[in-house]
Amino acid sequence: MRKIVFIGAGSMVFTRNLAKDLMGIEAFRDAELCLMDTDEIRLQYSRKCVQKIVDAFQNPARVTVTGNRREALKGADGVICTVFNGDVEASRREVDIPYKYGVSMNIGDTRSVGGIFRALRNIPLMLEICKDIEEICPKAIFLNYTNPMGMLCSAMQKYTKVQVTGLCHSVQHTAEMLAEWIGAPMEEIDYTCAGVNHQAFYLEYKWRGKDAYPLICEKLNDMEIWNQEQVRNEIFRQFGYYVTESSGHNSEYCAWFRKRKDLLEKYCTHGTGWNPGLHAYSIEKRIRRDKTLSEDINKWLLEEEVYKEPSGEYAAHIFNACFGDRKPFLFNGNVINEGCIPNLPGNACVEIPMLAIRDGLKKMYVGNLPDAIAILVNTTARIENLVVEACMERDREKVINAVQMDPLCSAVCSLQEIRDMCEELFEANKEYLGEYR
Repeated sequence: MRKIVFIGAGSMVFTRNLAKDLMGIEAFRDAELCLMDTDEIRLQYSRKCVQKIVDAFQNPARVTVTGNRREALKGADGVICTVFNGDVEASRREVDIPYKYGVSMNIGDTRSVGGIFRALRNIPLMLEICKDIEEICPKAIFLNYTNPMGMLCSAMQKYTKVQVTGLCHSVQHTAEMLAEWIGAPMEEIDYTCAGVNHQAFYLEYKWRGKDAYPLICEKLNDMEIWNQEQVRNEIFRQFGYYVTESSGHNSEYCAWFRKRKDLLEKYCTHGTGWNPGLHAYSIEKRIRRDKTLSEDINKWLLEEEVYKEPSGEYAAHIFNACFGDRKPFLFNGNVINEGCIPNLPGNACVEIPMLAIRDGLKKMYVGNLPDAIAILVNTTARIENLVVEACMERDREKVINAVQMDPLCSAVCSLQEIRDMCEELFEANKEYLGEYR
């Protein structure tokens, strides 16, 4: 019997999707699905949801629950992580305080000042989890879904020996979106995608072996399609390569879209998929979702069917390749570069094609990014490296310097304003950050 552990199992969407994917694979029909969360209410909801999924597949899999992480990890073959350190109010402060200084974020969980301070909260927790894995189940494959993906994976891979990569569905979901735009069946699409998490680009995107970018360019003349992803479509129009993560996220990662009210109105109010003209939209959405959690889950448990179609997430297929039926699986993961993209820093965490096989996770050589794209992504990669270094050294100045170099913050704030903003954030979230000298 294989054992798969869900750390942060109270993340309902991911837990249900990944449990469903596992139950659809023959090698895991009789697996133990161990759910771990410190929130007892969410944990029990997850138990009921996963048991419903197991029953729908008529599998003999066993569902166990615990609030103790070390207990959960005993005997684990695979570990899935969706946990984070801090409550919704900590996240709110990380977007509200910058907003006073003119830095507009609607999500704030991956980059810019919100993502940087979220990394500082979560890196120590992720390293604690990895230390437990090293001690209790050192051969386990660890798959992270928590943001900020690049900085967390960078820290885990540099400072622990755990076999870990980070997974983001933006690569496959964007590929599917583009295929739908041009009317192509996904099974006829091939692509090479590389960069850093949420800022990876399709270096090739082909339909039946032919470059499909001209077809995508043509489709952007349709205003309905243009308005679906205004930020990403503008980046594509200017640079010639399509980026993976949604317009809502990407509007925060560069200097061009959120620095003036007219640009917010033009690019960020109507066409990002996050309704990101609203300040802190994703946090408001999470609060609304939490308020209706009990009602929504009970409705799902009592009234809705379990749809058995795969979710499109990578995790179950990676586990299957490594310790299931051993069928190799190609995916995009987050891993230390080490020359796979020569014109990005060798010690940066990059998102590149990887292969899961019985020997583990193997990264693949990509080659150079196009020059303009490499400049954009290099800025991100070097800032993320500095943040990880600052967190490990508890170095306040390096944190501030990283935020000062952030494209969005530097587009709207002076150096001293950024310093003042960071000092407010250190004080506001000191409960979760600890001391920085």
